[in-house]
Amino acid sequence: MADPRRIDASLDRVARGLGGPGAGALRSVFAHWADIVGPQVADHARPLSLVGGVLAVAADEPGWATQLTYLEADLLRRLEEALGAGVVTRIAVRQRPS
Repeated sequence: MADPRRIDASLDRVARGLGGPGAGALRSVFAHWADIVGPQVADHARPLSLVGGVLAVAADEPGWATQLTYLEADLLRRLEEALGAGVVTRIAVRQRPS
């Protein structure tokens, strides 16, 4: 019988195996979304998934979906500061009511 492992190590391996970043980066995006993007954006958008460097984000209104497209460069910069280079390389915005 193998020695017990920390669950975060297993989650990290699973997340990377599915094409995502490590578990720490995923946790940071979802747990600290408002801190990373700011409260106004967080009130109207939420992260859905992060696979292969593409962060899928749901916007609650068409106007916010458009605004997020215009803010992509700034949001990518903020995400890079929070998560490190290359974790999020593109943002795919989807309009979905909250």
